Amino acid sequence: MTKQELFGLCLNLYGTSPDYPFDEDFETAVLRHGDTRKWYAIVMRVPRCKFGQGSDEVIDVVNLKLPPEMFGSFGAAEGVYPAYHMNKLHWISVLLPDAPDDVVQFLVNASFEITRAKRQAK
Repeated sequence: MTKQELFGLCLNLYGTSPDYPFDEDFETAVLRHGDTRKWYAIVMRVPRCKFGQGSDEVIDVVNLKLPPEMFGSFGAAEGVYPAYHMNKLHWISVLLPDAPDDVVQFLVNASFEITRAKRQAK
C-alpha cells in the first residue's frame, strides 16, 4: 500500500485527512480523530535499517496503536515491527511497501477503534 492509498482509505472509512503538525517537516503526517483530535496513526519516512534490514532505503512507515492482546498475533506479521520512535508496548510500525493491504487495513481499523473517545455510561 502506498502512503496516498492509506490516506484515501482513512478519508473513505473515517472522514479523516492527514495533517502535518511538525514545523519544517512536510513529510511526517498525523491522522487524528475528528472529535478529540487524538492520533490514531502517524506516517513517517524511515530507513529500512531502523528495522534490522540491511538497507538504507527510506520508505513510508505508519505507526499504529494496538490493544496489548493483539501484539502476539501481529508481532510476526510480514512488514509489522515494534514501533519506531514510540512506546513499543502500545504501538507498532507497519512498513507500507511490505505489509499486505488487508493487514494494513485491519491494523488501521484496530488503531482507530482503540483511540476513539470512550462513551459515557448513562
